[in-house]
Amino acid sequence: MHTFNAYILPAMNSPTHPRRDAAVGPRKRTTMTIRPDYLADAKRLGITVSEAAERGLRDAIREAEAARWLTENSDAVTAANDWVEANGLPLADRRLF
Repeated sequence: MHTFNAYILPAMNSPTHPRRDAAVGPRKRTTMTIRPDYLADAKRLGITVSEAAERGLRDAIREAEAARWLTENSDAVTAANDWVEANGLPLADRRLF
């Protein structure tokens, strides 16, 4: 099976994506519950909990957005994969590898 969907996913990891840099922009204070052993390990290792939480939340948002996009566009991805399966890759005869 071809993985055409890798070519048409939104470029969420691009440097220009609005959520690329979690350190930019205003912050909102919030309260969260964390396992005490994780908190102790983070403190021992010099990990800033809020930055780690932001990175984790950013990654979870990206994963959820990608999963939603794949669900919403599954028919198009399937159609594109079917076309490639039936016709081969466009310009495949011109590939140098």
